[in-house]
Amino acid sequence: MTVPSPYAERLRRLPVERHEVEVRGGTTAYWVYGPSAEPGTAPEDATTIIAVHGFRGEHHGLESVLAFLPEARVIAPDLPGFGESAPVPGHTYDLDEYAAWLQEFAAATAPGAVILGHSFGSIVTSAAVAGGLATPRLILINPIGAPALEGPKGVMTRLAVLYYALGARLPSRLGTALLRNRVIVRAMSITMAKTKDAGLRRFIHDQHDTYFSRFSDRDMLRDAFVASVSNDVRAYAPEIDAPTLLIAAQRDDITPIEAERTLATLFRDATLVEIADVGHLIHYETPAEAAGAIRRFLRIPVARGR
Repeated sequence: MTVPSPYAERLRRLPVERHEVEVRGGTTAYWVYGPSAEPGTAPEDATTIIAVHGFRGEHHGLESVLAFLPEARVIAPDLPGFGESAPVPGHTYDLDEYAAWLQEFAAATAPGAVILGHSFGSIVTSAAVAGGLATPRLILINPIGAPALEGPKGVMTRLAVLYYALGARLPSRLGTALLRNRVIVRAMSITMAKTKDAGLRRFIHDQHDTYFSRFSDRDMLRDAFVASVSNDVRAYAPEIDAPTLLIAAQRDDITPIEAERTLATLFRDATLVEIADVGHLIHYETPAEAAGAIRRFLRIPVARGR
């Protein structure tokens, strides 16, 4: 990363520790942010959240939101195959596998924690909770509330399907180079960013340049992409008992706000918070607003001096 974060000062004050745990035969790397970051030693009144990032991202993507939640203890893993978590050979990384991974990860690190998912992470967390992962509350940021192929950028999604298929079929070196092509990554970043703040746009692009290609291999990436566009939260919402917070963007290119409003009605107990003038990058462009919604939902008091 070469562009300083607009939230750097807050992040510098946030304790963080890196850990590893064996889950489903592989090593998952995860980071613990907030008070008493050492696992098992958090204050009794600290709210613990497990935060799951989106497709092609890794734990860094949610740091800007965490910077505005210093009172919470947040456990942020890299999904298998992304960042510093390697996939397990022989596993097909479809949605069932990711949901099973999250269930075991939560059991190993923070049973009973609040569960949070962003974008593809909203599908993974919803599937895991609907499948039996116990949580007092569920938080979904930019939830995938409709089929990606039917959204306002459906044509772009179809082109992405061809892109990932080609990346998987070309000779290994060529296919991987295509999938990590910086021009394509930048085009994606430009499309999703809605802010007119030049400095913030540079930060967003640098984040994608730095972290968006940290996947282990093209086959795993193809599997994960297929899982991301073949599923959405609607299928799991009716089976979720936990109170759920949906933080949705009014200019999201992947799930239009009308679909998010419909999605909220499918849960047994859901609260929808809409953020204006932002798209699919709430976690970068409006992290303070997202953190505020989370704090109110969880009733986390604001720490003094923050």
